[in-house]
Amino acid sequence: MNVKDLNHAIQTYVRTDTFPVGIKIVKAEADLPEKTKRPMRDLGYPITICQAVSFSRRYGWSIAMNGSDLSCPIAQVAFGYEPVLPFYSEGHLACGMYTDTLEAGQLSEQDVPKFSQEESGYYVSYPLERASVDPDVVVIYGNSAQVMRLVAGMLYKRGGSIPSTFSSRADCADIAIKPLQTGEPQVIVPCYGDRLFAQTQDHEMAFSFHYRDAEELVAGLAGTQKGGVRYPIPSYLRYQAEFPPTYQKLSNMFAEKEEDS
Repeated sequence: MNVKDLNHAIQTYVRTDTFPVGIKIVKAEADLPEKTKRPMRDLGYPITICQAVSFSRRYGWSIAMNGSDLSCPIAQVAFGYEPVLPFYSEGHLACGMYTDTLEAGQLSEQDVPKFSQEESGYYVSYPLERASVDPDVVVIYGNSAQVMRLVAGMLYKRGGSIPSTFSSRADCADIAIKPLQTGEPQVIVPCYGDRLFAQTQDHEMAFSFHYRDAEELVAGLAGTQKGGVRYPIPSYLRYQAEFPPTYQKLSNMFAEKEEDS
């Protein structure tokens, strides 16, 4: 499916407040899309992966980054820019903040999706409406009703439910790596870092999917719209309003006046 058509469908059926974002892993610097900003070169400082996505969805910027542009040590490991050192794998980053013990922290780090160094490359994020290349993964931020709308669209033809996992941390890996490794779309509860560094708001969730599923999603959005599943959600308005006694007394006076005439 054409990227611009996908973007148009999302805006038509879901009406997100921020741009839908494409994510692509590019192996060689020479293959980076034109007009992409490099954090160290163009901003003068490293950023997090979630900041890159937020720049793309809020500012409309295209961001290309590798380990030299990345400030988050967890993402350095997850995206294959740095090796899994024992200090990390033993759970020290999670223990005391997210987990009670090193053993629990170790389980948390094991559960973070990870690229191997061979799978790694430049992480590129950009708004779909300005895409010059097809993405590997698409992520859409919205409120819970908008994410529900996307879930309904993706399940229109396949049925069933969407399996997702939630951990309160490292959502950048769940957004980009997990759909590529599992082939399944993901419902995302933004992590603490996404809220702290990328200013994701309390009302926001996200939905990410492999780009190869774009045509299925758009067909599902159209089908569910026809079936009555829409956004904004149509509130139930077919009821009779009730008024205070003084209002009712005035209405009765109107009725008595009509009877007298």
